Amino acid sequence: MLGHRGCRLGITYPEIYEMQATAIFEAAVAVMKEADAAVDPEIMVPLIATKREFDILKTLIDRVGREIMDREGVTVPYLVGTMIELPRAALLAGEIAEAAEFFSFGTNDLTQTVFGLSRDDAARFIGAYQRLGIFEQDPFVTLDVSGVGELVRIAAERGRTIRPGLKLGICGEHGGDPASIAFCHSVGLDYVSCSPYRVPIARLAAAQAALSGEAGSGTA
Repeated sequence: MLGHRGCRLGITYPEIYEMQATAIFEAAVAVMKEADAAVDPEIMVPLIATKREFDILKTLIDRVGREIMDREGVTVPYLVGTMIELPRAALLAGEIAEAAEFFSFGTNDLTQTVFGLSRDDAARFIGAYQRLGIFEQDPFVTLDVSGVGELVRIAAERGRTIRPGLKLGICGEHGGDPASIAFCHSVGLDYVSCSPYRVPIARLAAAQAALSGEAGSGTA
Protein backbone atom coordinates (compact mmCIF):
# COMPACT_ATOMS: atom_id res chain seq x y z
CA MET A 1 0.00 0.00 0.00
CA LEU A 2 2.71 2.48 0.95
CA GLY A 3 5.45 1.12 -1.24
CA HIS A 4 7.05 1.84 -4.58
CA ARG A 5 3.93 2.03 -6.71
CA GLY A 6 1.51 4.46 -8.36
CA CYS A 7 3.05 7.73 -9.52
CA ARG A 8 6.25 6.81 -7.69
CA LEU A 9 6.96 4.23 -10.39
CA GLY A 10 6.34 6.85 -13.05
CA ILE A 11 8.79 9.22 -11.38
CA THR A 12 11.57 6.67 -11.00
CA TYR A 13 10.86 4.73 -14.21
CA PRO A 14 9.30 7.26 -16.62
CA GLU A 15 9.46 4.75 -19.45
CA ILE A 16 6.58 2.88 -17.79
CA TYR A 17 4.29 5.90 -18.00
CA GLU A 18 5.55 6.73 -21.49
CA MET A 19 4.53 3.23 -22.58
CA GLN A 20 1.10 3.51 -20.95
CA ALA A 21 0.44 6.98 -22.37
CA THR A 22 1.53 5.79 -25.81
CA ALA A 23 -0.91 2.89 -25.61
CA ILE A 24 -3.77 5.21 -24.63
CA PHE A 25 -3.17 7.79 -27.35
CA GLU A 26 -2.48 5.24 -30.08
CA ALA A 27 -5.65 3.35 -29.18
CA ALA A 28 -7.65 6.58 -29.24
CA VAL A 29 -6.24 7.51 -32.64
CA ALA A 30 -6.99 4.03 -34.01
CA VAL A 31 -10.61 4.20 -32.90
CA MET A 32 -11.07 7.69 -34.29
CA LYS A 33 -9.60 6.67 -37.65
CA GLU A 34 -11.10 3.20 -38.04
CA ALA A 35 -14.49 3.65 -36.40
CA ASP A 36 -14.90 7.38 -36.98
CA ALA A 37 -15.96 7.61 -33.33
CA ALA A 38 -15.31 10.30 -30.78
CA VAL A 39 -12.82 9.34 -28.08
CA ASP A 40 -12.12 11.51 -25.03
CA PRO A 41 -9.55 9.77 -22.82
CA GLU A 42 -9.29 10.76 -19.18
CA ILE A 43 -5.83 9.84 -17.97
CA MET A 44 -5.60 9.49 -14.20
CA VAL A 45 -2.33 9.59 -12.27
CA PRO A 46 -2.51 7.59 -9.01
CA LEU A 47 -1.11 8.14 -5.53
CA ILE A 48 -0.17 11.80 -5.94
CA ALA A 49 1.08 13.43 -2.73
CA THR A 50 2.63 16.60 -4.19
CA LYS A 51 1.83 18.91 -7.08
CA ARG A 52 5.39 18.52 -8.32
CA GLU A 53 4.85 14.79 -8.88
CA PHE A 54 1.76 15.57 -10.93
CA ASP A 55 3.47 18.33 -12.91
CA ILE A 56 6.34 16.02 -13.91
CA LEU A 57 4.03 13.23 -15.06
CA LYS A 58 1.52 15.51 -16.79
CA THR A 59 4.38 17.05 -18.77
CA LEU A 60 5.42 13.55 -19.83
CA ILE A 61 1.85 12.58 -20.80
CA ASP A 62 1.30 15.81 -22.73
CA ARG A 63 4.56 15.30 -24.62
CA VAL A 64 3.67 11.75 -25.63
CA GLY A 65 0.20 12.82 -26.69
CA ARG A 66 1.50 15.72 -28.74
CA GLU A 67 4.06 13.51 -30.50
CA ILE A 68 1.47 10.90 -31.46
CA MET A 69 -1.14 13.44 -32.58
CA ASP A 70 1.44 15.27 -34.71
CA ARG A 71 2.59 12.00 -36.25
CA GLU A 72 -0.91 10.74 -36.98
CA GLY A 73 -2.50 14.06 -37.92
CA VAL A 74 -5.35 13.51 -35.48
CA THR A 75 -6.40 15.65 -32.54
CA VAL A 76 -7.46 13.68 -29.48
CA PRO A 77 -9.25 15.71 -26.79
CA TYR A 78 -8.14 14.43 -23.41
CA LEU A 79 -7.91 15.30 -19.74
CA VAL A 80 -5.22 14.53 -17.21
CA GLY A 81 -6.33 14.23 -13.61
CA THR A 82 -5.41 12.43 -10.46
CA MET A 83 -6.55 10.06 -7.76
CA ILE A 84 -6.93 11.73 -4.39
CA GLU A 85 -6.08 8.84 -2.09
CA LEU A 86 -3.64 10.35 0.39
CA PRO A 87 -4.54 12.80 3.18
CA ARG A 88 -1.87 15.24 2.03
CA ALA A 89 -3.34 15.36 -1.46
CA ALA A 90 -6.80 16.04 -0.03
CA LEU A 91 -5.53 18.90 2.10
CA LEU A 92 -3.53 20.40 -0.78
CA ALA A 93 -6.27 19.81 -3.35
CA GLY A 94 -6.40 23.48 -4.28
CA GLU A 95 -2.74 23.49 -5.23
CA ILE A 96 -3.06 20.22 -7.17
CA ALA A 97 -6.16 21.51 -8.99
CA GLU A 98 -4.02 24.22 -10.58
CA ALA A 99 -2.79 21.48 -12.92
CA ALA A 100 -5.14 18.49 -12.51
CA GLU A 101 -8.27 18.61 -14.67
CA PHE A 102 -10.31 16.16 -12.62
CA PHE A 103 -10.17 14.30 -9.31
CA SER A 104 -11.23 10.76 -8.52
CA PHE A 105 -11.22 10.00 -4.82
CA GLY A 106 -9.60 6.61 -4.29
CA THR A 107 -11.57 5.83 -1.17
CA ASN A 108 -10.06 2.39 -0.63
CA ASP A 109 -6.56 3.77 -0.16
CA LEU A 110 -7.77 6.99 1.43
CA THR A 111 -9.49 4.90 4.10
CA GLN A 112 -6.31 2.88 4.62
CA THR A 113 -4.11 5.96 4.94
CA VAL A 114 -6.51 7.90 7.17
CA PHE A 115 -7.03 5.02 9.62
CA GLY A 116 -3.58 3.48 9.28
CA LEU A 117 -5.32 0.20 8.45
CA SER A 118 -4.48 -2.35 5.79
CA ARG A 119 -7.23 -4.11 3.88
CA ASP A 120 -4.92 -7.13 3.85
CA ASP A 121 -5.50 -7.90 7.53
CA ALA A 122 -8.18 -5.52 8.86
CA ALA A 123 -10.90 -8.15 8.48
CA ARG A 124 -9.29 -10.10 11.33
CA PHE A 125 -10.30 -7.52 13.94
CA ILE A 126 -12.87 -5.15 12.43
CA GLY A 127 -15.66 -7.46 13.63
CA ALA A 128 -14.48 -6.99 17.21
CA TYR A 129 -14.30 -3.22 16.72
CA GLN A 130 -17.89 -3.22 15.49
CA ARG A 131 -19.11 -5.34 18.41
CA LEU A 132 -17.44 -2.97 20.87
CA GLY A 133 -18.86 0.09 19.17
CA ILE A 134 -15.49 1.46 18.08
CA PHE A 135 -16.61 1.28 14.46
CA GLU A 136 -20.29 1.60 13.68
CA GLN A 137 -19.69 0.19 10.21
CA ASP A 138 -16.78 -1.48 8.46
CA PRO A 139 -14.95 1.59 7.06
CA PHE A 140 -13.96 -0.40 3.99
CA VAL A 141 -17.63 -1.06 3.18
CA THR A 142 -19.33 2.18 4.21
CA LEU A 143 -17.42 5.44 3.93
CA ASP A 144 -16.32 6.96 7.23
CA VAL A 145 -18.06 10.30 6.81
CA SER A 146 -16.59 12.03 9.86
CA GLY A 147 -12.96 11.30 8.97
CA VAL A 148 -12.41 10.12 5.40
CA GLY A 149 -15.53 11.92 4.24
CA GLU A 150 -14.36 15.19 5.75
CA LEU A 151 -11.17 14.97 3.70
CA VAL A 152 -13.26 14.33 0.58
CA ARG A 153 -15.39 17.37 1.41
CA ILE A 154 -12.31 19.55 2.01
CA ALA A 155 -10.66 18.42 -1.22
CA ALA A 156 -13.83 18.97 -3.24
CA GLU A 157 -14.24 22.51 -1.88
CA ARG A 158 -10.59 23.47 -2.27
CA GLY A 159 -10.30 21.93 -5.71
CA ARG A 160 -13.38 23.69 -7.06
CA THR A 161 -12.31 26.99 -5.51
CA ILE A 162 -9.29 26.93 -7.81
CA ARG A 163 -10.95 25.19 -10.77
CA PRO A 164 -14.73 25.80 -10.82
CA GLY A 165 -16.55 22.93 -12.49
CA LEU A 166 -13.78 20.47 -11.59
CA LYS A 167 -15.09 16.98 -12.34
CA LEU A 168 -15.15 14.90 -9.16
CA GLY A 169 -15.93 11.27 -8.44
CA ILE A 170 -14.95 8.33 -6.29
CA CYS A 171 -13.39 5.05 -7.27
CA GLY A 172 -13.53 2.21 -4.77
CA GLU A 173 -15.81 -0.30 -3.12
CA HIS A 174 -17.64 2.60 -1.46
CA GLY A 175 -18.96 3.48 -4.91
CA GLY A 176 -21.41 0.59 -4.61
CA ASP A 177 -22.59 1.34 -1.08
CA PRO A 178 -25.91 3.24 -0.84
CA ALA A 179 -24.99 5.18 2.32
CA SER A 180 -21.66 6.24 0.80
CA ILE A 181 -23.35 7.28 -2.46
CA ALA A 182 -25.76 9.50 -0.52
CA PHE A 183 -22.78 11.25 1.08
CA CYS A 184 -21.06 11.68 -2.30
CA HIS A 185 -24.21 13.31 -3.65
CA SER A 186 -24.35 15.65 -0.66
CA VAL A 187 -20.85 17.00 -1.31
CA GLY A 188 -21.46 17.49 -5.03
CA LEU A 189 -19.50 14.64 -6.57
CA ASP A 190 -20.33 13.96 -10.21
CA TYR A 191 -20.03 10.18 -10.38
CA VAL A 192 -19.14 6.97 -8.56
CA SER A 193 -17.17 4.06 -9.95
CA CYS A 194 -17.57 0.56 -8.53
CA SER A 195 -17.30 -3.16 -9.24
CA PRO A 196 -19.59 -4.36 -12.06
CA TYR A 197 -21.83 -6.43 -9.80
CA ARG A 198 -22.55 -3.36 -7.68
CA VAL A 199 -23.64 -1.17 -10.60
CA PRO A 200 -27.43 -1.80 -10.27
CA ILE A 201 -27.33 -0.96 -6.54
CA ALA A 202 -25.18 2.10 -7.21
CA ARG A 203 -27.56 3.40 -9.89
CA LEU A 204 -30.56 2.95 -7.62
CA ALA A 205 -28.82 4.64 -4.69
CA ALA A 206 -27.71 7.54 -6.89
CA ALA A 207 -31.26 8.03 -8.15
CA GLN A 208 -32.62 7.93 -4.60
CA ALA A 209 -30.01 10.47 -3.45
CA ALA A 210 -30.89 12.79 -6.33
CA LEU A 211 -34.63 12.54 -5.62
CA SER A 212 -34.06 13.06 -1.92
CA GLY A 213 -32.02 16.16 -2.66
CA GLU A 214 -34.78 17.55 -4.88
CA ALA A 215 -37.37 16.89 -2.19
CA GLY A 216 -35.19 18.56 0.43
CA SER A 217 -34.81 21.66 -1.73
CA GLY A 218 -38.55 21.90 -2.34
CA THR A 219 -38.26 21.24 -6.09
CA ALA A 220 -39.79 17.76 -6.18
